[in-house]
Amino acid sequence: PCLQTWTLLHVAFTDMASSSKEPNHKSVDWANTFKRLVAGGLSGCCTKFAIAPLDRTKILLQAQHPYYRNHGIFRCVLEICRREGVLSLWKGTSMMMIRIFPYSAVQFYSFRQYKSYYEPLIGNEHIKKIISGSSAGVTSVMCTYPLDMVRARLAFQITGEHRYNGILSAFASIYKHEGGIRGFYKGISATVIGMVPYAGVSFYTFDSLKELCIKHYPELLARPDNFSPETLVLKTWVSLLCGGFAGAISQTVSFPLDVARRRMQLANVLPDSHKFQGISSTLATVYKENGIIRGLYRGLSINYLRVIPQQAIAFSVHEYLLELFGINRTKD
Repeated sequence: PCLQTWTLLHVAFTDMASSSKEPNHKSVDWANTFKRLVAGGLSGCCTKFAIAPLDRTKILLQAQHPYYRNHGIFRCVLEICRREGVLSLWKGTSMMMIRIFPYSAVQFYSFRQYKSYYEPLIGNEHIKKIISGSSAGVTSVMCTYPLDMVRARLAFQITGEHRYNGILSAFASIYKHEGGIRGFYKGISATVIGMVPYAGVSFYTFDSLKELCIKHYPELLARPDNFSPETLVLKTWVSLLCGGFAGAISQTVSFPLDVARRRMQLANVLPDSHKFQGISSTLATVYKENGIIRGLYRGLSINYLRVIPQQAIAFSVHEYLLELFGINRTKD
């Protein structure tokens, strides 16, 4: 992970150095970088707000919360509304927005940077896309993981039984009682390992489908870019379909590691926390106690309901914003 982060920084500083040698293009480069970061961040915020209720339900089911462990997806949603109110479905959303903007901005921007960096190093286009997507995912996780930890803790709380009084309270409590900075990175190994196939497959699938659609079915699936009519971009409905498919495939591959990550993040608020201290022990415990379907893949169905629209919205909004800002990704 440190190597991935260093690589991104190396590429960024290399770009800045080359820009400084060309004064006429420096402001344009900085402007485009800012636009790309904003586009990535806003696409993540739009996505997460839309699927926040499903996201919280997934966390409660994955961690086998005592109040909801015996419920299915829709029954769990109804029970949350009955017990805590409808607005509680968005519990932890403010923390999620704080986390998701930098996370999504870094991920989308670094994917483009990694593609450029690996261009002369990797000849196979498919491998290059997968490695670039994985590298982008790892980089974004390393930059924002403490925010994800706090967000998971807040979402796990039940109204009337609060352990934390807010974002600052959660940060202070974790730092004080769970080993300082190390406490914010519980489950990071499972997250990084899970992000490698998830982000790699997700970016690879969408990018490949996009190129295939534009190359082979331009009249049916594409349209001219509003800022560059000579360049084609995906139609909105096609972008949504490609993003949704990418999300479904990537989530299936990486879901057991996502379950392990949540269990490790929530270890200190679970009664049998000693079982969830490492990836292998967590996966073994979940498999032994609950099996594959009701353990390692528990919550996968709701995750499809969550991830498919999430990735569809994320990629589509990102593509739209890049077009709106006058930056077309097909030129990358």
